[in-house]
Amino acid sequence: MDLNGKHALVTGGGTGIGLAIARALADHGAQVTITGRRMEVLEEVAGPGLHPAVMDVTDEAAIRDVTAAAVEARGPVQICVANAGIAEGRKLHKTSSDFWRKIMATNLDGCFYTVRESLQSMLTTDWGRVIAVSSIAGLRGSAGAGAYAASKHGVIGMMRSFAEDFLGQPYTFNSICPGYVDTPIVSRNTDAISARAGVSEAEARDMMVKLNRHKRLIAPEEVAAAALWLCNPLCESVNGTEVPLAGGQV
Repeated sequence: MDLNGKHALVTGGGTGIGLAIARALADHGAQVTITGRRMEVLEEVAGPGLHPAVMDVTDEAAIRDVTAAAVEARGPVQICVANAGIAEGRKLHKTSSDFWRKIMATNLDGCFYTVRESLQSMLTTDWGRVIAVSSIAGLRGSAGAGAYAASKHGVIGMMRSFAEDFLGQPYTFNSICPGYVDTPIVSRNTDAISARAGVSEAEARDMMVKLNRHKRLIAPEEVAAAALWLCNPLCESVNGTEVPLAGGQV
């Protein structure tokens, strides 16, 4: 697949799933703007085809300004990957309003702002792909993670609705829904589970492995492969849908 001449924007592109997707797109010829909150992290992974830009997805003005600068430097965004997110869980009676807003501001609002601003330039072209990284939690409930699951359900609903907005036009809007992926987020969750459950970090990691139906953590490159597939010109009819990556768990 040839993505030469295409400009991609990937949020949360300095680590984990975002970095794997960014590298895969660059390997196929795209010029990729990778964003995150820490320039030192972005600069460490930047290489051929990967262009770092500091951007906090909870900051609407920053998203507008950074996207505009990226478009000026590399042309219209034709591949938008809204990946940035946080994965934290609390049971209902321990979910404060501040915690709820923190999850929504990053996972849902940030996705919306990113897609909206990327679309401004995408609509000046004759081809575009919008991919949101949701979660298997966006397809079902998740114990102790009501806010997180709600945000990921919301992402899926947005992508389905945006697909309807542009039905019949050369732009597609889809979500990828992985289970537990071997990323720094999982490592942080391992620490939290270890402390909360009074088990070792190895035992906490094993608990997450067992939550994946195929009993292993998913490699970030597997998610990247799904994103590449959605960018294939022959995937024009894959639109307004979800790609689950969870060993058959729905």
